[in-house]
Amino acid sequence: MPGIDECLLEAMALPGARGASLVDWTSGLALGTTGESPTGDHETTAAETAEIARAAAEFDSFTASGAPDAPPGPPVEDLIVTTRAGYHVLRFVETSFDSSVFLHLWLDRDTGNLALARIRLRDLAERLVLG
Repeated sequence: MPGIDECLLEAMALPGARGASLVDWTSGLALGTTGESPTGDHETTAAETAEIARAAAEFDSFTASGAPDAPPGPPVEDLIVTTRAGYHVLRFVETSFDSSVFLHLWLDRDTGNLALARIRLRDLAERLVLG
């Protein structure tokens, strides 16, 4: 089972991967980074993507999470943001503590494979060992 560094390196092996990070969405801090950053600074990117993740999680808390039949786990499975130059895939990670982390993968729009990235990030998130 991969730790943070191994997980991020596996994510970077995906076609079109430009950068990857593991982010705590409550604090906005990057727990690990590799590759490029869309802003040129991994910490700024982590803080900005954490805001998006928090907004999605808070929105979900007003909808599905309050339902009595809501499944356990992170509030959101994944988010995809499409820009003119790329895709940003945020995959929430279920943890034994508070499930407040997500994997962020930045893909080149021309060479990245969004479907493959979602499948691989789901697998990485399930195997990731934090601690």
